[in-house]
Amino acid sequence: MKAKTIFVILITCLLTIFLMVNRDAVEFNFLIGAPVPVSKLLVIGVCILIGFILGFIVGRPRKTISSYDAEIEKGYPTNENKSALSDEDRDYIS
Repeated sequence: MKAKTIFVILITCLLTIFLMVNRDAVEFNFLIGAPVPVSKLLVIGVCILIGFILGFIVGRPRKTISSYDAEIEKGYPTNENKSALSDEDRDYIS
């Protein structure tokens, strides 16, 4: 296995153990209303999930658009004339 795969498995195992140890209920105060008893497991799990989603969105590579690629895709003929090879070049190729 690759080192990256082993690292991901190790972090996932440690995260799972951390979540299972913190299962007790805590008072969670939302912005409105009275404090609600919520499991630490749920709070930490939701925060981790939001972090993974935000990390994926921010970390993904952007699609780059090159004008050179667009010209090739449009089918414009190239300026290069392949029949204009010198005799020396023709001898080298064949």
